[in-house]
Amino acid sequence: MGGHELSVQPDAKLGLHKNWFNKLTSAWASGLGAVTHKELADHLGGKRLLILLGLVAVTGLSAVYVAASTIRESAMEAVETGFVFLLLFSTSGGSLPSFLSFLGFLGPLLGLALGFDSVNGEQTRGTLSRILSQPIHRDSVINGKFLAALCAVSLALVALTLLISGLGIELIGIPPSSEEILRVVCFALLTIVYVAFWLSVSIMFSIVFRQAATSALAGMATWLFFTVFATLLAGLVADAVVPLPSEPTALELMRHQRIEMALSRLSPTTLYYEATSTLLSPHTRALGPISVEQLEGAIPGPLPLSQSLLLIWPDVAGLVAATLLCFAASYVLFMRQEIRAI
Repeated sequence: MGGHELSVQPDAKLGLHKNWFNKLTSAWASGLGAVTHKELADHLGGKRLLILLGLVAVTGLSAVYVAASTIRESAMEAVETGFVFLLLFSTSGGSLPSFLSFLGFLGPLLGLALGFDSVNGEQTRGTLSRILSQPIHRDSVINGKFLAALCAVSLALVALTLLISGLGIELIGIPPSSEEILRVVCFALLTIVYVAFWLSVSIMFSIVFRQAATSALAGMATWLFFTVFATLLAGLVADAVVPLPSEPTALELMRHQRIEMALSRLSPTTLYYEATSTLLSPHTRALGPISVEQLEGAIPGPLPLSQSLLLIWPDVAGLVAATLLCFAASYVLFMRQEIRAI
């Protein structure tokens, strides 16, 4: 009996893999491949992506140049950290913030710009009904638009990361270690997830609103709210829930800070900054306030990459969940939307 079970299990796994492959092949043949190819060609051949990528690239290169100058001025302190290459992405100097700050602020514009007119623009031009009149499934349209924009964003961010890395190596003259390369790869992947969230938000607004200008305005308002006002509101709510006396105790201060951080983590921008700053700063050992008792027995030094990933896992899971929820809402709204020929 044992030998018979062992001989059946590989066949069952092979059949499962074949079923998934057949489903993917049928989905690609049902119009998903054609829509993705057409949308990707439009994004890569259009001027919108080039303008936004140029804006992010110019600001990012300026930030990295200033960071490299700062690192060279304090070369001994930078070498003592053991992660000089990562300082290029997280060090600010002069009047310019770090590359991480620029990317966290301007990165959402890539997702918002590529998706705000993805559906209502087709309806305005009268091409959406023509597309659906072809042998193309409706879900292939929304899936293809999201995949094409995500591929375009991924290519742009990977190219920008490689450009920044090459310039940084040329400026500081120190090649990255293997762990630094892995941390930069994780940083790029997390940035892609962060921009994908804003892409799903913009696609959802393009389905909800008929006018492209309205959906763009809604996306910009959401971006400004989470980027600028979410942290301020979290502090106000924490002050209302846990008001601090004139001379607060350490326990009251810690409780207030924990409530404020929990509320601010409802913003995807806060989740992104926490996760990426932890990846680019291996010496970060905790997120949020900690007591003196918790520091007793802690060994000073940088964390390995595996421990840093465990530390930021809740933030990464929150970003992925928010992206999937927004895209699921877009999918349901588009599938239930009434589309008429104009």
